[in-house]
Amino acid sequence: MFSKEESRLLRQEFWTSFGKSFPKKWILYNTKLKGLNFKFHFDNKKAMVALDLEDSLEHRIKHWEKLLALKSILLEDYLPEAIFDESYILDNSKELSRIYVPLAQKVSIHNKDTWRDVMEFFNKNMTLFEAFFEEYKHVIDG
Repeated sequence: MFSKEESRLLRQEFWTSFGKSFPKKWILYNTKLKGLNFKFHFDNKKAMVALDLEDSLEHRIKHWEKLLALKSILLEDYLPEAIFDESYILDNSKELSRIYVPLAQKVSIHNKDTWRDVMEFFNKNMTLFEAFFEEYKHVIDG
């Protein structure tokens, strides 16, 4: 077990190391579409990249319908492992719509031996996610 402070320091070290290993300006919250954000997630059980819709229900439905129309393109040309979840419940009980790609292998942010695999997974899959978004942003926002 790790103390909260040890865990915080490991997380900080991972994200700093990731930024140095893959120095790229990610889109993340800068999508210019209200409530639509990209996220990296890595904890002591799993890692994933995600596109989250967190706005009002009206905006979520609007964007979700556009993303569903593009689902076959995303799966065939970019991320065949992507999972579409219209009603994803976060640990804090907040509901959002999420498209995500989980890393299949078991990983933990507390295990430095898994960090390189996670970093490479993040870089590869977020790059593909962002390429899809840039190509079809006008459709999603349309």
